[in-house]
Amino acid sequence: MNANVTGSVQLVGNGAPDSRHKPDYSGVVVWLTSPATLSAQSAGKHAVMLQKGKTFTPHILPIQAGTSVDFPNLDPIFHNAFSNFDGEIFDIGLYPPGQSRSVRFERPGIVRVFCNIHPSMSAIILVLNSPYFAVSGRSGEYKIENVPRGTYNIHFFHERATSTTLDTLTQRVTVSSTTCVPLIRISESGYLPVAHKNKYGQDYPPANDDAGSYKAPVK
Repeated sequence: MNANVTGSVQLVGNGAPDSRHKPDYSGVVVWLTSPATLSAQSAGKHAVMLQKGKTFTPHILPIQAGTSVDFPNLDPIFHNAFSNFDGEIFDIGLYPPGQSRSVRFERPGIVRVFCNIHPSMSAIILVLNSPYFAVSGRSGEYKIENVPRGTYNIHFFHERATSTTLDTLTQRVTVSSTTCVPLIRISESGYLPVAHKNKYGQDYPPANDDAGSYKAPVK
């Protein structure tokens, strides 16, 4: 009988908390690996990353290797999603409102996604060598469901944590029944945001209002 793996995470080291607001610990990806998962790929699975309001949604998308991601354009303007460093390189080209294009991700890794038209748009697709994963909610809680019993490595990812910090958090966990992992604190210390270039490796032009060829024709 399969089981659920639950737990919670906290993000620390990002400065003094704002007492007026509850902390937001969402966006941490948690996943399990074992020798049995390392070569497994999904067969025909699809995930969706929307483009709406000049925003990729969700901002963090974990998928199993072999999954195809659809990029529907729900804005009244053109978009051009691409990734040109780190994980899988792709460029789905410029396309108008109402259309969608798809990319299949074969290799585990971190894929940082941008739009060649709108520099403010960014997202991360985390391609995993496992079907057992979850994303933390605002309170930091997560649940990985329907996990076969056995021994796994549990991994954590957050975009504002360094790879060194994340590597130290990997640990062994034995899944026998509903398993609760002790609280994990993830430090954001040492994170340095880096400005990205467009798909040609150049700076983005000055901000515009989507005039010209990037605005959908009025019907």
